[in-house]
Amino acid sequence: MDKLSVAALTALVVGSMVGAGVFSLPGRFARETGVAGALIAWVIAGVGMLMLAFVFQMLAIREPKLDSGVFAYAKAGFGEYLGFFSGFGYWASACAGNTFYWVFIMSTLSGLGVRGLGGGDTVLAVAVSSVGLWGFFLLIRKGVQNATFINTIITIAKIVPIVIFVLLCIFVFKLHVFLQNWAGADYAGSLGEQIRGTMLVTVFVFLGVEGASVYSRHARSREDVGRATVLGFLSVFAVFASVTIVSYGIMPMADIAALPQPSMAGVLEHAVGPWGRWFVSIGLIVSVLGAYLAWSLMAAEVLSVMAESQDMPRFLARTNRNGVPENAVLLSSLLVQLLLVILLFASNALDLALDLTSALTLIPFFLAALFALKLVLSRNGGTEKNTGKNTLVPRDIMLAILACLYTAFLIFAAGLQFLLLSFVIYAPASILFVMTRREQGRTLFTAREFVILMVSLIGAAAGIVALATGFIQL
Repeated sequence: MDKLSVAALTALVVGSMVGAGVFSLPGRFARETGVAGALIAWVIAGVGMLMLAFVFQMLAIREPKLDSGVFAYAKAGFGEYLGFFSGFGYWASACAGNTFYWVFIMSTLSGLGVRGLGGGDTVLAVAVSSVGLWGFFLLIRKGVQNATFINTIITIAKIVPIVIFVLLCIFVFKLHVFLQNWAGADYAGSLGEQIRGTMLVTVFVFLGVEGASVYSRHARSREDVGRATVLGFLSVFAVFASVTIVSYGIMPMADIAALPQPSMAGVLEHAVGPWGRWFVSIGLIVSVLGAYLAWSLMAAEVLSVMAESQDMPRFLARTNRNGVPENAVLLSSLLVQLLLVILLFASNALDLALDLTSALTLIPFFLAALFALKLVLSRNGGTEKNTGKNTLVPRDIMLAILACLYTAFLIFAAGLQFLLLSFVIYAPASILFVMTRREQGRTLFTAREFVILMVSLIGAAAGIVALATGFIQL
């Protein structure tokens, strides 16, 4: 694979972040909060995710030997087993996100009048999604480099309708409607509850901020990884916040909350007429397909790199004649297929897939931030490229502390039920860990790792009980 430029890395970050989530923002926010809560939520999410972006930038420079970002950082800081969990969780999150994309496409087509697709969770919708899923599998296995080129083109194409949406909404913006939506509706609860209710969706739309870090081994230089991460983040943050806030000036928040997804299409239809729904829907399909491609690439990259570093079974590192880790792509596609079938039994497939995607990535993000804090507080503080000196930088300490606080807050905001549901998915992953250790003829678990295994199994058991008793509802 050729080395990736800053522009290509930035396109990967933007392509990963700008997917289906942005098209659901008006409805998801209106169900939780008014304008005041939305502004505060975006400030918290923006600052928190910017800290994470800076952390990934700092780690890329201080620890240039660590590739595939999220997984490698957790392993270096906290051992092989937690590194394994971090990599698996990140991979599973990517697969859950790809599942959400297919459900969202089907829901969008249903809104355009295609019968039988419902909210994207009918048998027909799953069948059509499955055809698309395996079509992309065939595309990706032909070559990663071709796929990243396609992603760059799609990234440019899908930004245009989102920007036009914001501009059109500004043109028909109604100040009195905006002010009526300022404090939020009675159903939204206190300001604190409103803000907390938006956190998982903000995590979802910002997933991909670490995209350049995942592809760090393919970058021309480590500095390019940091530049692409921050540039990509700032670009999409402006877009996401704008999409949310301008919508409050078009319709009462209760009406926005009642819109079927993609709610952005309903907002623009109300603003400019029926053609607005078609315009947004077409943009959504292009956007989602591009994001799906980017996330499929990242999911396979994480599995293959873990296998190459002997943290996953060897078969996941095998490549085909095009240099693609075909088994890793296949396993990712199989998990998406399984999740599509499971969502047939969910009461709200879209929200469940979105929230599950966010919840699964919280532990990997928290471990990465915690590793950064451990690194900058250690005696050597990491080795900075081009200086050859071990340094301790107050700015980096502050960034790492803020990133840790933010990711810990996200775990709290997600709530107990999504933490338990994450354990249900995490715990069975230990089978792959056991397979890896057996291949290497090593002891399956050290004493410390056995304790972590027990914690994960207890959490999974509690999650299963919660599902059985109705505490967690799909």
